[in-house]
Amino acid sequence: MTIVYVIDGAQVTTLEDFWRVIGAAVNGPDGYFGGNLDALNDCLHGGFGTPEDGDFVFEWRNHEASRRDLGYPETVRQLERRLARCHPTNRPRVALELAAARLGTGPTVFDWLVEIIGTEHGKLRLA
Repeated sequence: MTIVYVIDGAQVTTLEDFWRVIGAAVNGPDGYFGGNLDALNDCLHGGFGTPEDGDFVFEWRNHEASRRDLGYPETVRQLERRLARCHPTNRPRVALELAAARLGTGPTVFDWLVEIIGTEHGKLRLA
């Protein structure tokens, strides 16, 4: 039986909100289910509060609100933070991603999350 975890897009206006909401959906209040994109990818393999057999899916309700809120302004904010702390060898790539986001092109934070949860793992239903 597939377990469905609900992400309420009305509660997700920043990437930090997403970590809080997905953590609570899987592991209850103050729960953890990734705090960065790499950790989320790891958590999606099963365990970390989800069934070990991988029989689970996330239903992202009100996803259009999240698509809007996790758009280019939030992407710029996140890439500025990433640029300030990334390894020097990664700075040119992150700077290019930041320049594109400032122009309103390239993937957004919402796109990053959909790519990891939905495309890489097939664990996403947009509702």
